Amino acid sequence: MKDILEKLDQRRANAKLGGGQKRIDAQHARGKLTARERIELLLDKGSFEEFDTFVQHRCADFGMDKQDKIPGDGVVTGWGTVNGRTVFVFAKDFTVFGGSLSETHAAKITKIQDMALKVRAPIIGLFDAGGARIQEGVAALGGYGEVFRRNVIASGVIPQISVIMGPCAGGDVYSPAMTDFIFMVRDTSYMFVTGPDVVKTVTNETVTAEELGGAKVHTTKSSVADGAWDNDVEALLQVRRLIDFLPASNTQGTPSWPSFDVPDRVDMSLDTLVPENPNKPYDMKELVLKIVDEGDFFEIQESYAKNIVTGFARMEGRTVGVVANQPMVLAGVLDADASRKAARFVRFCDAFNIPILTFVDVPGFLPGTAQEYGGLIKHGAKLLFAYSQATVPLVTVITRKAFGGAYDVMASKHIGADVNYAWPTAQIAVMGAKGAVEIIFRADIGDSEKIAARTKEYEDRFLSPFVAAERGYIDEVIMPHGTRRRLCRALAMLADKHEEQPWKKHDNLPL
Repeated sequence: MKDILEKLDQRRANAKLGGGQKRIDAQHARGKLTARERIELLLDKGSFEEFDTFVQHRCADFGMDKQDKIPGDGVVTGWGTVNGRTVFVFAKDFTVFGGSLSETHAAKITKIQDMALKVRAPIIGLFDAGGARIQEGVAALGGYGEVFRRNVIASGVIPQISVIMGPCAGGDVYSPAMTDFIFMVRDTSYMFVTGPDVVKTVTNETVTAEELGGAKVHTTKSSVADGAWDNDVEALLQVRRLIDFLPASNTQGTPSWPSFDVPDRVDMSLDTLVPENPNKPYDMKELVLKIVDEGDFFEIQESYAKNIVTGFARMEGRTVGVVANQPMVLAGVLDADASRKAARFVRFCDAFNIPILTFVDVPGFLPGTAQEYGGLIKHGAKLLFAYSQATVPLVTVITRKAFGGAYDVMASKHIGADVNYAWPTAQIAVMGAKGAVEIIFRADIGDSEKIAARTKEYEDRFLSPFVAAERGYIDEVIMPHGTRRRLCRALAMLADKHEEQPWKKHDNLPL
């Protein structure tokens, strides 16, 4: 028996070495951790239970039968806990065949995907690989398809998170693309369908891997990634933080953590947050940080479409999603990028029963040929569709401008919001006073006194929250300093909200 146990220990030790010490050293030299080191950092200490440690590929083509068969076949899979909550994880091992996907490699991932779905627990994929294992041909491609199909089945049922920690190319990119969140590591990770060499051959463009698909590209231009951090350690610690905000599944409700913040906390500085000059910006993130529990806010897509802010926070210890116009960028206007960013976030929150707080200061939709040619109508409709479809508690606060169709789109009462508050500084109208007066009183444009009087008349009548409040479109005009108390009470009142939607196979989102 002792001999057998020693052999088992030896086999485990060999498996944990992956591609060998030389390749592990090369991984460290690139500033990257190994697959197992990453899992150890991500999960609670000692909680990782590995599956399929000894799985090996079965390929005999192109000399694969003559190569050493390394246990694990380029991916480490299993489960563990993050702050005591169960999660499933797979980590590509770049030291074994470059982390390339084979038929057995894919089978290890799909086993974990199936288990995560059965258990109803989040799944996290750590990517560091060179794509499909070419020697296996269609068997590898079939493996990708099996992984992709499970990504789709799990979508909206369990949270799926992808962390790109090295190369992620070819077929490897489509599994992360179908997960809920993608994060990257600056300078060491990149994603693209076709690499720089293929691009050079086909289009004659000369581009580096970083320029083609680095973290900066995908967090600021393409919106493929939801965030990026400077190294593996920071990325994994931040993913742990995100997991604390997320429910385990679409039926388990938002997690509750002890909070040292009182629900009726008053912040008098909010009374002077909005400037007297309606054209002067202020930082909407300041409002968010002052209202949520302990100023703890996990922002999603911070570097993309900065005119809208999305992210997770807590109120009375429970997770909420936050969507807020940002007056500091483009005056908080809605454009195609901001609409898509917010729509996807709202849909995630609705899928996982996370209440949504919406803070509104929006002068309208961004005009111009670039926006119209870029499909602003359809992209704006995505946000409208997402809010209208949402059945989670929706609480809205209008702090200043809510003009035109953007007023409707930003979780107004008319598209299904449950509780709508406005600060006394709110201005709810079809448009600003200047534009409105020039249209309504076009004949008086040459008379400055008349125009000034008409502008004053319009401002007094419409540029306030009270016309909307008179019609019940605003439930209450509230003092800014008491906003946290109002929101906590509204969320508590809506905790058992239940709303039925007509049966349908699925909707036809304006993609």
